[in-house]
Amino acid sequence: MRIIAIGDIVGRPGRKAIGSLLPGLRTEYRPDLVIANAENAAGGNGLTREVADELFEAGIDVLTSGNHIWDKKEIYNFIGDRERLLRPANYPPDTPGHGFCLVPLVRGVKVAVINLAGRAFMPSLDCPFRTADSLVTALREQATAIVVDFHAEATAEKMALGWYLDGRVSAVYGTHTHIPTADARLLPKGTAYVTDIGMTGPRDSVLGIAVEPVIRKFITQLPAKFDVAPGPVVLQGVVIDIADNGQATSIAGMNLVMPG
Repeated sequence: MRIIAIGDIVGRPGRKAIGSLLPGLRTEYRPDLVIANAENAAGGNGLTREVADELFEAGIDVLTSGNHIWDKKEIYNFIGDRERLLRPANYPPDTPGHGFCLVPLVRGVKVAVINLAGRAFMPSLDCPFRTADSLVTALREQATAIVVDFHAEATAEKMALGWYLDGRVSAVYGTHTHIPTADARLLPKGTAYVTDIGMTGPRDSVLGIAVEPVIRKFITQLPAKFDVAPGPVVLQGVVIDIADNGQATSIAGMNLVMPG
């Protein structure tokens, strides 16, 4: 099977790139499943019902997220109703929403998608390693492949989880930092790994945000209003191939540019 994982979608430019480029990616790669991180898809932070519907209608099968999923308060009204809209599974037990989903494909094959958040330089949540243990144990009996979006800041934490889950899941990829890393590889026991798959949003920006106010804030340490940047847009992510035994056979990066 083949899975496309798309980096953090940032605002309207990122959604425009999805609408324009994803149909061609589906034709070229013929993926069985498309996953994208959508925690910044509405105005650069958070997610609304309208934007979630737009992304699903554009051809994304599963939306993952992270710490910014709660930035638009209306999320509380619908996140629990969407089985394929995920928030990190290591939030406290009473948190609304779902931390994983099972997606049926052809021939009875099912793919489990797990969303986790890191704790280094991030909000203090339950341990992602222990949460992964319990979920993977439960899902291995139901899913041919298990894919993990690890939404984390620290590269060391992401790499540690990749090694920890090597051979137990099909893929571990990082999101959150919006910068694609050059370490995509197959780990020794058959897990595809990359520290960060990048973002889908304005290229000439600071993580999708207009450059000048970000620089001003760094220099002055004063509050600044952050807006999504204009200009050319990139769509970044990875293509992962997985064998029938659930082990990954390849992982390769994508980096497409769409004029602004």
